[in-house]
Amino acid sequence: MRSPLLLTCLLTLLTLPALADNHDREGRHRYRQVPPNASYRAECASCHMAYPPGMLPAASWRRMMGGLDRHFGENASLDAATRDEITAFLVLWSAENTNPKYRRKYAENPASPPLRITSTVWFRHKHDEIRPDVFRRKGVGSAANCVACHRQAERGDFDDDSVRIPPR
Repeated sequence: MRSPLLLTCLLTLLTLPALADNHDREGRHRYRQVPPNASYRAECASCHMAYPPGMLPAASWRRMMGGLDRHFGENASLDAATRDEITAFLVLWSAENTNPKYRRKYAENPASPPLRITSTVWFRHKHDEIRPDVFRRKGVGSAANCVACHRQAERGDFDDDSVRIPPR
C-alpha cells in the first residue's frame, strides 16, 4: 500500500522542476512556446519555423491571416475552415493573452499592428545590441531566421545563454 503512494510522490517531485520552468507563477516564457496545433504546424511550419503565437499581438495575427494570398511575397492561401482554425489558435495564444509584460512594456499601436515579429517593440528591444550586418551573414540570412542563432527556438527556448551567432 505504501509503495504506490511513495512512487507517486517521488514521480511528482521529479516533475516539479519541469513544471516550474514552463509555468512559473508570473506566466513567464509561455509566450515563447508553440502550443500543439496540427493545422498550424502542417500549414505554417512547412515553410518556416512555427513562430510562437505569443510573439505577436492578436491584431497582427488577424491581419496576417487575412492576407495569406500575399504572405511576404508568397501565396499561402488556405481553405476558409483551416484559415479560421489557425487564426483562432493564433489569437488565443497571442502576445496579450500569454505575456504578462506585453501590455505594460511592449504593446504595439493597435491602428497599425506589425506583420513581422522583427518589427515589434519587443524584438527591437531584445536585439538592440545586434548590428544589422549580423542578420545579413550567410549563416543567418535575415532577422526572421530565429534558429540561426537561437538553436532551440523551435522548442520555445530563446534564452540569451544559449545564443550562438554564426561567424562571418
